[in-house]
Amino acid sequence: MKVKFTLTMDEVKVEGKDFDSIILDWVSDVEHNDVLAISHNWIASQNFLTQRMTGLTHVGESSLTIEPLEDF
Repeated sequence: MKVKFTLTMDEVKVEGKDFDSIILDWVSDVEHNDVLAISHNWIASQNFLTQRMTGLTHVGESSLTIEPLEDF
């Protein structure tokens, strides 16, 4: 199914530079189980972003919106 992801990060530090806010959005084809796994990892891991994004060392607040674009 097609899904739109929107990642919003506030008070961000990337490679030593400070940013007030960064917003990334993208569309992916993913399986329903993958969406559940991403959602679970997002909630369960305190360092979910800094462990996966090169150069990202700090995020104050963040949110991840997952919006289905097709019925499943």
